[in-house]
Amino acid sequence: MHLLALMKLDHNRNHLITFRKKLRNVGTSAEAELWKHISSRKLAGRKFRRQHSVGNFILDFYCPSEKLAVELDGENHYWQDGIEKDLKKELFLQEHSIRVLRFENKWIFHDLEYVLTTIKAAFQKC
Repeated sequence: MHLLALMKLDHNRNHLITFRKKLRNVGTSAEAELWKHISSRKLAGRKFRRQHSVGNFILDFYCPSEKLAVELDGENHYWQDGIEKDLKKELFLQEHSIRVLRFENKWIFHDLEYVLTTIKAAFQKC
């Protein structure tokens, strides 16, 4: 096991509080729409957190009971810099047994049912 995986994993570090709140307040329309469908345990009774930090990374949505992150990607994720940041984030999360699902923002509006079904299918204890 990698040394980082042996270290205690911090959730919602204090130095990220202001940034997380800002992200929640200026989130994308895709994030707002998905949140309507997964907040308050609406998806198979699972609790999701919005703009939750793990280590120094902020996740769009996180389901603690499933150790599942859901990331919505806009166009900046498809440029070299965004691709590299996403890869670094995913490797860190994998080191800590957190699975990641990624969807393009447009899928929230083009096929929300597919997104919700895919998230639900990732639950380990359906």
